[in-house]
Amino acid sequence: MPSFSHFFHILTDTKGVFIKAMLLTLELTAVSIIIGIAIGLFFALLKISKIKILELISDTYVYLVRGTPLIVQIFILYFGISGIFLLPDFWAASLALALHNGAYISEILRGAIQAVDKGQMEAGRSLGMTKALALRRIILPQAFRRALPPLGNQFIISLKDSSLAAFISMNELFNVATTLGSNNFDEMTYLLIVAVYYLLLVALMTFVVNRFELKLAVSDR
Repeated sequence: MPSFSHFFHILTDTKGVFIKAMLLTLELTAVSIIIGIAIGLFFALLKISKIKILELISDTYVYLVRGTPLIVQIFILYFGISGIFLLPDFWAASLALALHNGAYISEILRGAIQAVDKGQMEAGRSLGMTKALALRRIILPQAFRRALPPLGNQFIISLKDSSLAAFISMNELFNVATTLGSNNFDEMTYLLIVAVYYLLLVALMTFVVNRFELKLAVSDR
């Protein structure tokens, strides 16, 4: 284990390169979460459509994604699709993370939508709304409020899963830490440093999610 003085010295000396990697990690996570929410909502709506073929498509997607490791999905996108057209490492990792998150987000949103009282839809229809309009204006806002805590957990998992992008040589936090550790024969120090950066990012994301929860709780009163 490195001494505290050595750890602090390396931490301050490498802050520039780690901050750059941290920003890339945040960008990767944010893009994958935004796309993942869209994918998750789409497949959640397929699942609750009560149309057998659409339910089967949703179930198949969720089963395939949840049944295979994320690193395999990243490699398939990066090496497989690159045989057809060149896919940059950032987008290969972003899309793989988005597809992976989308499967879990779809189940979170499906449960939240189905947890909303059916009378809400009936009330909207009685006011002359179409089913789609009632879903958008009445059901989905309530569902997102219910889904926010588990979605927050999924966002944090996505942040930590972004470290797997190191395996396609993307210069995010984990790759920078392992590269510097190997070059300086000081792996433990750099692993501890990257752990600090991940803890800071998780704390930031937890704070943001908690603020959203509080804001929504106030608006419900």
